Amino acid sequence: MARLARLTLPGQVHHVMHRGNNRQAIVLDDTDRDTLLDLLWARAEQLKVAVHAYVLMPDHFQLLCTPSTADGVPRLMQGVGRDYVRCFNRRHGRSGTLWEGRYRSTLIQAERHLLSCMVFIDLDPVREGLCADAQSYLWSSHRHHAGQAQDRHITPHAMYWALGNTPFAREAAYADLVRAGLNAQQMGAIANSLWHGWALGDPDYLASLSKDTDRRLIPARAGRPKKTPP
Repeated sequence: MARLARLTLPGQVHHVMHRGNNRQAIVLDDTDRDTLLDLLWARAEQLKVAVHAYVLMPDHFQLLCTPSTADGVPRLMQGVGRDYVRCFNRRHGRSGTLWEGRYRSTLIQAERHLLSCMVFIDLDPVREGLCADAQSYLWSSHRHHAGQAQDRHITPHAMYWALGNTPFAREAAYADLVRAGLNAQQMGAIANSLWHGWALGDPDYLASLSKDTDRRLIPARAGRPKKTPP
């Protein structure tokens, strides 16, 4: 069965992940981390892709971003992936692939799911046992949104701005969301959407997307299609 094309539309929020081949490490030290992030920020600025949230893990990274053009996210991921492998291989005296095939990407309805996806991303290091809480992890956008650091590369989404009328109110409200975490249903929906590439949103959102793409947005129903009566 042919693989579905990725969902990618300008002006829509994309949840993106790229993972190391066989879950191998994509960064070995802070120099690697700085290199990968520098490449990401440079490409994002060049291609006018607004990055709302990110996390850089030992074997993968995740982004929440909004491209201004239809090919913004593909060009961002292809460019960063290609350039970083060249830097990584040269620095560590290796050759060959680093990434696990294609990056994964989907669209999310910002009004319903953006803040939850941000929390999902921020809690990735906690789930993996790398830290006790999100604020202790230095390689994500959490500290920016929680008011513990400033990162000029992050473009806060309107849903984040709506958390409060002042920076302190927004930062405190967002930190509370992260501390509260996600329930199993939220976790499952976000992970399934990202892994399989299905759009995440309510029926009205999916209907609006269907006007702009011919690509299937949700899984097909199981079983054989019904026969059309003669």
